[in-house]
Amino acid sequence: MSVQAEFDRWASEGKDRGMEERHWHTAKEALARMPAEAGETVLDLGTGSGYALRALRETRDVGRSVGLDASGEMVRNARSYTDDDLLDFLRGDFGHLPFRDGSVDHVWSMEAFYYAQDPDAVLRELRRILRPGGTFFCAVNFFAESVHTHEWQETVGVEMQLWDRERYREAFRDAGFHVAEQDTIPDREIDIPPADAFPTEDWDSREEMVDRYRTWGTLLTVGVAP
Repeated sequence: MSVQAEFDRWASEGKDRGMEERHWHTAKEALARMPAEAGETVLDLGTGSGYALRALRETRDVGRSVGLDASGEMVRNARSYTDDDLLDFLRGDFGHLPFRDGSVDHVWSMEAFYYAQDPDAVLRELRRILRPGGTFFCAVNFFAESVHTHEWQETVGVEMQLWDRERYREAFRDAGFHVAEQDTIPDREIDIPPADAFPTEDWDSREEMVDRYRTWGTLLTVGVAP
């Protein structure tokens, strides 16, 4: 199944709102680190419901910004969740972005980058559109060190890129970014029951759940365009 078809299905089933709720646990901390200022342009790559751009408009007063997604249904939903004229939502290809060279101030991507068929080409494209000093905030839960997320590949009907932390840093540098930060953000809002409550429907042991949400959580890699 294609990325577009998979996420069209998710959007039509209303799963975009569920994704927004779960991702917000760690996304809000990562977004707080982004140096976006009033009037600046932000691209949200793999925008889903568009929650990140709505939050940046509310808290930072960013300017005209765009949420891009491979799923037309996700884009349709995102448009319906806001009447803000400064936010636009487009269906598009991560590897061919509809922006001029150096025309974007910041790029945000949460739980989307690993769906790219050619992630190295996507990074080069992001480097092209970012102005000097612009940032790319890339947040992912599915990465090599977080072993208890690997089973997602079996449940999602599209190929996913399983990179480790060093591979992210190398790829960012190869594309021309300076890696300014790499960190794991724990999810402290997921309630983890006491050990005697396990196994649960989803977890065999408390240690596995702690490893997933507290030890690793979300991997954030920040690239800066020279």
